[in-house]
Amino acid sequence: MASSQEFVDYVCEQISGAGEISSRKMFGEYGVYCNGKIIGLICDNHFFVKKTAGGAVLLVEPEEAPPYNGAKAMFLISDLDDRDFLTTFIAKSYQELPMQKSRKKKARSR
Repeated sequence: MASSQEFVDYVCEQISGAGEISSRKMFGEYGVYCNGKIIGLICDNHFFVKKTAGGAVLLVEPEEAPPYNGAKAMFLISDLDDRDFLTTFIAKSYQELPMQKSRKKKARSR
């Protein structure tokens, strides 16, 4: 089951205080970005955030689950109503996550 655009928009609005939030459709689901850095995924109308030490402290008892079969477990964020908490959580997680490495284009062999 694919995620609805309404759910994606709601999640992005709820975490918008953490920075410039955007989403990108990926493989039928969505990647969620903060200031250009991927921080999580939305799959089957569930919000998953990459695991960080700071995020684990803020969540106290973090729920973890893989967003899809074969994926690494991520934090599953079930309570999306506390906007202030989500802003703090995403901002803290963002600080710990590395920037995505830019891919160098392979030289064409002739």
